[in-house]
Amino acid sequence: MKKIVFALLILMPCAAFALETPHESKFDLNIRRIGIDWTQTSIGHPEEYANSPVSAFTASDQSSFVGVFDTALEYGFDRLRWDNSLFMTYGKTTLKPYDAPSTTDEKADKILFTSDLSYAVWDWGDVKLGPIVRAEYESEFKGNPHIRKIARPSAGIALFDHKVFKTLYTTAVYENDFTDVHDPVSKLALEAGWRAEYEIREGVKFNSDGYYREYLDYSRYVATDFRRDLSVNARLDTNLWGNFTFGPYVNYRRALARGAEHYGSNTTVGLSFNYINKFNLKRTESLPELSSEIE
Repeated sequence: MKKIVFALLILMPCAAFALETPHESKFDLNIRRIGIDWTQTSIGHPEEYANSPVSAFTASDQSSFVGVFDTALEYGFDRLRWDNSLFMTYGKTTLKPYDAPSTTDEKADKILFTSDLSYAVWDWGDVKLGPIVRAEYESEFKGNPHIRKIARPSAGIALFDHKVFKTLYTTAVYENDFTDVHDPVSKLALEAGWRAEYEIREGVKFNSDGYYREYLDYSRYVATDFRRDLSVNARLDTNLWGNFTFGPYVNYRRALARGAEHYGSNTTVGLSFNYINKFNLKRTESLPELSSEIE
């Protein structure tokens, strides 16, 4: 019964979508950032999360370099908005002592494809509000010990295309973790998230994104599954030359596993060097309506 009610919560916002005569369309390639981060990481309660499949909680306190790739195809059609993004990050440190076997410590390992479809039912100047349908697929380059495979369809309501909040949403989520294809785990959750940009002055921009996810129901018990999951990212981009930027950043991840008494955490601070650009692939402006009256 819970899953039926939850499915209705996911599907109900879709009924608010309506068709209107298009006024304008746009199609952009947004390179949010391709870069290298120098990181200093601090892990909280690593002893309780030694078996976690999430590398952020199994890393150790040390400095390293991490590569980041974050791009999106953004399509707008009148009140409709469809964004498809790919985020990838990976970083590891390999220690090779002369009198012992080498050890490898992964600092970051994530592949995330996201597709967001939203419709502006209400439009107040720079503020657009309406239903949103999202689909996520999360994986990684190397497993711990198995490669994660997680699908997350969701739906809810969102504020988008604001000059600061590019997306601000709350959704009901159905998560299917099929890392173990022979015994997958399904979960129900509520999620709130955002992506924001604020230009402090010319050449200096503040960026932030993140989410909070509260899990409500599971198909079976797995000790390493999360009950709560919080991720917050903030970065200050200062333009160096052209489309290259440099600046400090901080990432904070905090979660509580079902089989743990304490929250696990990962706090990363560092410096980020990035290439950021946006390409307008197609843009069609609306044409004024022609009068049918004969004078």
